[in-house]
Amino acid sequence: MGQLDLGIVGNAAFSALVDDRGRVVWSCLPRFDGDPVFSSLLAGEGEPAHGFYDVLLDDCVSSQQHYVRNTPILRTTLTDAQGGAVEITDFAPRFRERERIYRPLMLVRQIRPVAGDPRIRIRLRPASDYGLHRAETTHGSNHIRYLLSDAAIRLTTNAPVSYVLEERPFGLEEPIHLVLGPDETLDTSVGTFARRSLEETGSYWFEWVRTLSIPFEWQDAVIRSAITLKLCNFEETGAVVAAMTTSLPEAAGTERNWDYRYCWLRDAYFTIDALNRLGATRTMEGYLRYIENLVRSSADGHLQPVYGITQEARLTERLVPHLPGFRGHGPVRVGNQAYEHIQNDVYGSVILAATQAFFDQRLLSPGGDKLFERMERIGERAAKLFDQPDAGIWELRTRSRVHTFSSLMCWAACDRLSRIADKLERPDRARYWREQADQIHAVICEKAWNEERGCFAESFGGSDLDASLLLIEHVGFLPADDPRFAGTVQAIERELRRGPYLFRYHAADDFGTPKTAFNICTFWYIDALVALGREAEARELFENMLAHRNHLGLLSEDLDVETGELWGNFPQTYSMVGLILCAMRLSRSWRDAL
Repeated sequence: MGQLDLGIVGNAAFSALVDDRGRVVWSCLPRFDGDPVFSSLLAGEGEPAHGFYDVLLDDCVSSQQHYVRNTPILRTTLTDAQGGAVEITDFAPRFRERERIYRPLMLVRQIRPVAGDPRIRIRLRPASDYGLHRAETTHGSNHIRYLLSDAAIRLTTNAPVSYVLEERPFGLEEPIHLVLGPDETLDTSVGTFARRSLEETGSYWFEWVRTLSIPFEWQDAVIRSAITLKLCNFEETGAVVAAMTTSLPEAAGTERNWDYRYCWLRDAYFTIDALNRLGATRTMEGYLRYIENLVRSSADGHLQPVYGITQEARLTERLVPHLPGFRGHGPVRVGNQAYEHIQNDVYGSVILAATQAFFDQRLLSPGGDKLFERMERIGERAAKLFDQPDAGIWELRTRSRVHTFSSLMCWAACDRLSRIADKLERPDRARYWREQADQIHAVICEKAWNEERGCFAESFGGSDLDASLLLIEHVGFLPADDPRFAGTVQAIERELRRGPYLFRYHAADDFGTPKTAFNICTFWYIDALVALGREAEARELFENMLAHRNHLGLLSEDLDVETGELWGNFPQTYSMVGLILCAMRLSRSWRDAL
């Protein structure tokens, strides 16, 4: 497997990562942040003992992989030395049934011969306790039960059960179907279920994609990114995870290994913003319910930067010593200490995410006075804390400052509340929030501006830079033609640009200096260049980022500027968001193109 040559299948309830040879290497049950049934992604170098699910073709010499167009249905073709070939189709069922979305915790695999006389082995080795214990089995004539530490899963198949149990090679003469999911009996034959589920799932995603308002250019890239963002949505509660994985390092040997399987309110805002721009508003409605519940459970309006996907507040961080880590680059972490951090930008992220609900007439339940009053509680926190030290957007663990980006987002919270109040015809509240926003704006311009450097600094009274300042125009703090915005962009590109990529900052932090570019920062830079009228340069940088996606069009968090390899947790919602927003800003219009 190359560096993060992975595909994702899922259904907005769970997901699985599949490598370029068709091996399932990561999947958590019963949800994104659960115990990984397949954990070999973090089992180090070499052949893992368990924690995977693959199909081995005798004398396999090559593989090809692609998604079925406009779906998350993944197809892997393995070819042997004699020209024999098999095709593996992987998907998680998702379709409308009985006036609801059917999205079971179920992975369906179909294996069919496509050439020659192929012989295969099926190896299904689930494990529990983060790969520590391989599942025990019991079986019947058409199923195998895998007994995990606190649950059981069932494989139902028309393949010879004994061959699967014993991992015996056998000739593949006709298609076989494997349904791995809850320990329940299917109500029809496995072949009928698998074929119907494949057809219905494909139809569902085709219809979902048809509702998107995509740009004229780079349509395939935008569609793949949108589908991936949707798969990162835990639809039951509305939460959006930052990534599907834990502990994929930002760079080799750095120990910058974090668990991203939770809902960062900041990251979720950017995800919702991107999907909204494409017209996928249902995800926003679900996320609004999620954040409304968080706000209602907070007595004083305080919000953490990150929560569990069912609103868990405590995400205690611990190490998993028996897993070596991705390619041996440990440690492996479960939980994330960031839940303890003070990150004041979170208040702006929540209000920005909620703003469209007051202006979008497509929504079933547009925002009204009740939601506004709840958001005002969040706004009061923003107005109170905008000039207080925090850990900042990059979640520094041992250093606290008054970070400019946090203050900027507090300004955005008050600015949007004023606009919402105008929409609701509440002039007294509109005036109040405009006064708060104007006061914060003035303080930022005074205390974050570094006259000597001719740019905004990353903290009040500071001189360092960080890439989040590229968002000054994006959130509306300054117009693109303000020379302070141009000066800040120019200072950032002088210090943080490495070739066609951007680092988030260059100063040493708790783990030394960063070793890789942060993909969302490169996209922010591209977006800022477009705002400044440097469109040709922006298009060139954007095309370069597209060329560094993996073979299926997906991106992780980080990129090695020397080798172009992807690093960090995967797939990273931030990165896919950046791709969508830049494509929409750079693309020729449909009117001009046709």
